[in-house]
Amino acid sequence: MCLVCERIQMIKDGTNPYFVKELSTGYVVIGDVQHFRGYTLFLCKEHKIELFHLEPSMKIKFLEEMSIVAEAVSKAFGAEKMNYELLGNGDTHLHWHLFPRTNGDIENYGNNGKGPVWWYPKEKMYCDDNRPSQKELEFMKLKLLKELEKLLSVKVK
Repeated sequence: MCLVCERIQMIKDGTNPYFVKELSTGYVVIGDVQHFRGYTLFLCKEHKIELFHLEPSMKIKFLEEMSIVAEAVSKAFGAEKMNYELLGNGDTHLHWHLFPRTNGDIENYGNNGKGPVWWYPKEKMYCDDNRPSQKELEFMKLKLLKELEKLLSVKVK
């Protein structure tokens, strides 16, 4: 079983502490580390490797829902810009990395603190100091859930 499938199984078992909300095509989870405060993932419900492997209607809905999640992340965490990443080189299960960005969030790395997330040193980004406390995690999840529910209620009307 792949890592993303394991995380999804934890959601189904009620043991994934990062789980925020289930949508029709995927699961919204807060990232384990939070250098980029509000970093969120959107995990596809289907174990597929490429977007073009999804049925056309599923693909369109998955992209639409990812966009809604990104908007909710942006609003919940005050992003000045969102970064979207769907690579799959490590974990080949479709999943989006959604990074809310603010000016100078990568300090003095790159162009005066501006640039892609991968300019920030991995050892700093994934440092245990960037793991949210249980209290912080619950606050972040609630904040994101509120924004998601607002956006989803508007989209349904």
